[in-house]
Amino acid sequence: MKNTRVLSLKNLSKRFGTVVANNSVNIDLYRGEVLSLLGENGAGKTTLMNMLFGHYVPDNGSIDVLGEDGKMEPLTLGHPQASLDAGIGMVHQHFTLAENLTVLDNVLLGSEKIWAWRHDHLNARNKITKIMDKTGLSAPLDEKVGRLTVGERQRVEILKALYQDVKILVLDEPTAVLTPQEADTLFENIKAMTKDGLSVIFISHKLREVLTFSDRIAVLRHGEKVGEIATSDANERVIARMMVGEDTIENPREKIEIGTPILELNDISLNGDSARTSLNKSNLTIHQNEIVGIAGVSGNGQSVLAKLISGLLEPDSGTLNINGENIKYFSPNEMQSLGVGRIPEDRHHDGVIGAMSVAENLIIERLNDKDINSRGFLQNKEINENAKELIEKYDIRGPGVDAKASLLSGGNIQKLILARVFECRPIVILANQPTRGLDLGAANEVARRLLEARKRGAGILLISEDLDEIIALSDRIIVIHNGSLTEAHNAGREAIGLMMAGESA
Repeated sequence: MKNTRVLSLKNLSKRFGTVVANNSVNIDLYRGEVLSLLGENGAGKTTLMNMLFGHYVPDNGSIDVLGEDGKMEPLTLGHPQASLDAGIGMVHQHFTLAENLTVLDNVLLGSEKIWAWRHDHLNARNKITKIMDKTGLSAPLDEKVGRLTVGERQRVEILKALYQDVKILVLDEPTAVLTPQEADTLFENIKAMTKDGLSVIFISHKLREVLTFSDRIAVLRHGEKVGEIATSDANERVIARMMVGEDTIENPREKIEIGTPILELNDISLNGDSARTSLNKSNLTIHQNEIVGIAGVSGNGQSVLAKLISGLLEPDSGTLNINGENIKYFSPNEMQSLGVGRIPEDRHHDGVIGAMSVAENLIIERLNDKDINSRGFLQNKEINENAKELIEKYDIRGPGVDAKASLLSGGNIQKLILARVFECRPIVILANQPTRGLDLGAANEVARRLLEARKRGAGILLISEDLDEIIALSDRIIVIHNGSLTEAHNAGREAIGLMMAGESA
């Protein structure tokens, strides 16, 4: 079965101005296989897949897809409907959901004629329920997407693609917001679907998943394919070297004596509509020179905790202290003025203003600085010089300082946010999913900077759904479940997993 070619990308090239996103890329995909597509942020992976799905028109090259007659046929380029008709589905790294509609309506979008007299919700609900049972991915079908957590929205994206009965499925960072248990279940079930002929292109930065899940690996670097390797012949060191051109260096966590309490939550309660929007008499202390990791299944109160510390929500009861000062007025500006640096969970929605330039986004939290704002006038020369310095220092790749932030890849938007936060040297750092969607080199750089901030005296709250990241970086681990915080007390990976599921270790 895996000798039957179902997709062929031939000499695909794409430029955005002077930036070469893809240069003569050739990739084949075979029936029933999982092909992992790897590369650093900005290597051209997502651009390549957007050409496959019709969102971009290539400057050069062609795409052939296996037709119903068993022959390879040219795909009409630049038309997403043509890709859907050819049996190609894509789960995007960044959500394409209508927040004002329910999960059920979002899954149905694009699957029924817009002028249909009525929608067959009953049969659709039954089909989606069967898919959820088979894949282990669950989502509340009658809940509006705008009320879901990031993790739940990712599940909806995957369900949308599977509902279309696709033959070729592109997964762009599908497990970035899933727990290890959810990811394992997803892989097991997709692997079972490949036995029935489903072919998968899997884009991920999690090398352990790549080595477990895929049959073959293709690597892009600077927009070009630099090699392919059978997964059975690969290991993390080999793949990392192919991706970055050299061996990567891990960041060891030094033993440092903790300092005084820098962030304190005392019996904090916040009553939301459900457990995922609530905190229940939560107590948490973070000291100087300390990283405290929050581990939990998506949707157990992490977003509420992050919004509280960001100043976006006010508790119903309890107190919050920063550097010994009791917070009475909750606002992002107040938290920032007290030395809280924020790396938000959703970098596109909460991290940048896409219509503003890279340079403007880099100083958006420094508008009161005299070198940025003099007597009400922005100092454009200083703003651009600051941007050029940070772009080089943090390796932010894009069209330039004047380009809109929305033109940057997801990983480079994250680097922009990291540059803005770390350069202000905050005393408290809220790092909410800081390496989500980042390649191996960029993730190591984030870890290095968090450990560097810890060493200089900052207190860091690390919220991550990557348990490996939590274990590697945290001095202490707190498990969050149904809005309650419980310290793990040196528990191992399996015990933490049980606590995340609400079971006693």
